[in-house]
Amino acid sequence: MSTSTKDEIKGTLHEVKGSVKEAVGEVTNNPDLKAEGKAEHRAGKVEKKVGQIKKVFEK
Repeated sequence: MSTSTKDEIKGTLHEVKGSVKEAVGEVTNNPDLKAEGKAEHRAGKVEKKVGQIKKVFEK
């Protein structure tokens, strides 16, 4: 498995994990958890995009 594919998978995983944390923070009225979830979600998007860019340059 190429590093670009691994980056995309890790990014997707972080996006999902961040979304779940964000939702739990919303339900439990925990602003810290909600903020942590948003940050992880955004980091996942960036990581996923890096993987996509790497794929373009691998060709």
